Amino acid sequence: MRAFALVLGGLACGAPACAQNTDPPPRAMFRDAEDGRFDMSRWLLEHRGFLPVPIIITDPALGNGGGVALAFFQRPHDSAPAAGDGQGGVTVTRPNLYGAGAMRTANGSEAYGAGASLHFDEDRWRYRGGLAKTSINLGYHTPGTLRPPLEIEYNVDGVMSFQQGFRRLGARDLYVGLAWIYMDLDIGFDVASDRDRFTPRELGSKSSGLGLSLEYDSRDNTFTPSNGWLGMIEGNAYLPGIGSDTAFQSYRGHAYGYWPLGKRVVLGGRVDARWANGDIPFYRLPYIDLRGIGSARYQNTRVGVLETELRWNLTPRWALIGFVGAGRTWGRHNSFADGSDEVAKGAGVRYLIARQLGMHVGVDYAWGPEDDTFYIQVGSPWR
Repeated sequence: MRAFALVLGGLACGAPACAQNTDPPPRAMFRDAEDGRFDMSRWLLEHRGFLPVPIIITDPALGNGGGVALAFFQRPHDSAPAAGDGQGGVTVTRPNLYGAGAMRTANGSEAYGAGASLHFDEDRWRYRGGLAKTSINLGYHTPGTLRPPLEIEYNVDGVMSFQQGFRRLGARDLYVGLAWIYMDLDIGFDVASDRDRFTPRELGSKSSGLGLSLEYDSRDNTFTPSNGWLGMIEGNAYLPGIGSDTAFQSYRGHAYGYWPLGKRVVLGGRVDARWANGDIPFYRLPYIDLRGIGSARYQNTRVGVLETELRWNLTPRWALIGFVGAGRTWGRHNSFADGSDEVAKGAGVRYLIARQLGMHVGVDYAWGPEDDTFYIQVGSPWR
């Protein structure tokens, strides 16, 4: 009887309607066809699902806090579905990414916004951009060269916009980009008299700048690379003629490299240099950006950072990482030789949550010169 019922069912499903009923059961949607492990590739790319990203903030400069972000992934219309690579894996997809989120911390800082990273015309064109409303409480640390060091508590409240488009040059992995960065922020101080410590130009609330960049990107994927490198140099000019309160320039040159050491170990290296000239507002000064060091803790007109990270893939899904980095600031109040190095280090764990995207998620714990803290990571922490 069971065989007879199956035959009747097969005849009934001979119609095209049954052939179209190919949706996997919910449980199978979150299992990878290669190893049967939990994987969100199909949910994110084939069913337009979202990835909830918890925001857990333990930044020493902002205090403890949290929030949530939702990331939506879309395979570009001109790209083919991911296929096997012949080695038990899959070809990594470079998706379009849309995101929105909100957060709040114990010191009263809050922010919410949305952004996107898009690819067009077989990745000949790229777009990255976002818009945010923020109210952030931070501390500005004076250098302490002529007077004792002092922490000045301040708040920046307003809107920020970042818009950037790229065009591939020929068939190379080389892109030229044009950007517009705009900020309209009200600056407030916990102690009103602290405002007198800055010149009017250092308190400029509006900054509007146009930027030009050159980017080379040969990474095997944009989330958690295991091979290739990303190099970029950019310059931005902020001018009163396009809405800026003051005239200044900001520059950045950085490179991230990834080298596989055997089948299970990946070595990553990062070099990052940032500098600024002109009448730059004090809250826009470059700062050391390292896990374990609070945001805007060490600032000056020149910043240099070196960092390395080692990832050990224990299994095809799970990995351990260790990292160490150092940064130095100089320029406005001291020379490079007089600058001091600030070192941070830490360790973490990763899980390959989306094989078709090559994306790992995990947790890092970092030790800095003053504090230790942990971070939730989605993809690489280097941006």
